[in-house]
Amino acid sequence: MSDVALLVIDVQDSFRHRPFWSEADVPLFTERLQALIDGAVARKIPVLQVFHLADSGPFSLESGHVRTLEPIVIAPDAIFHKRKHSALVDTGLAGWLTQHGIRRLIVSGIRTEQCCETTTRHASDSGWQVDYVTEATLTFAMTHPSGRRFEADDIKARTELVLVDRFARIATVEQALAGRDLPVAA
Repeated sequence: MSDVALLVIDVQDSFRHRPFWSEADVPLFTERLQALIDGAVARKIPVLQVFHLADSGPFSLESGHVRTLEPIVIAPDAIFHKRKHSALVDTGLAGWLTQHGIRRLIVSGIRTEQCCETTTRHASDSGWQVDYVTEATLTFAMTHPSGRRFEADDIKARTELVLVDRFARIATVEQALAGRDLPVAA
């Protein structure tokens, strides 16, 4: 078995029911994420799906929206549910990774600067090497309290800036799947 695992974080229909949802970047995101999932499966890299849960609203199990975002096709090796930003908090994921000898994580999902970034930082601080695949993450424009609007591309660039060479290697789908060793983060 591979010592690498692909994390697909919060790629769920719940987001379509949030006021900030935009279809603008979805086609490219889903194309790149599907290429990553398919490439991982072809290389026998375990695919781990994480869903975010809440007690009410579109992230509650009762809503029926805690399901894979279409058109993504995924048959995960394991599924985890989280209630915090990091997929490693109270989910059993860390134990699964340790039990299966995983040394390197490939991070993808929704939202770039929230659960994907938080999980990346937590994973790096916990000793895993991380490939952060920005093109296989999705986020949405946000407005700062000052009124300044940050577009999704601005947020992605900022996330790469704070992660690169500290917490992760920023990688394309192809680079992440190539699997070359990563330097240990300082």
